[in-house]
Amino acid sequence: MNTRGISGQDLAYFGDAVVELLARERMIREGIVGVGNLNREALRYVQATAQSRALDHILPLLTEEETAAFKRGRNNHVGAIPKSATAVEYRRATGFEALFAHLWLSGEEKRARELFAIAYPSAPADDQTVN
Repeated sequence: MNTRGISGQDLAYFGDAVVELLARERMIREGIVGVGNLNREALRYVQATAQSRALDHILPLLTEEETAAFKRGRNNHVGAIPKSATAVEYRRATGFEALFAHLWLSGEEKRARELFAIAYPSAPADDQTVN
């Protein structure tokens, strides 16, 4: 699917689900059990601050097309910014999600999984504040 006609905001909306799916899959494969535990751990992947940090691992590896998808999401007008993130972190996280939506919708599931593994080489740090 060509994602060029999809707004950055809509890509980020779908990308949120893609990142959540990849995080949940990883947690189940790692043997994390119990809905409460899974929900707590998932926040460590999907919070804007965590996604902004994860982006640093993959940004230099992105192709031109992937960078363009990231920028479409990042440059999108955002509404309310959560208290747990700065405006910059939130915009970067929105771009991160748009990138994963672009990959998934373009049939690049393998690339999405590869970048997810690089972005989160292990479970995110326990010292993160989960709100």
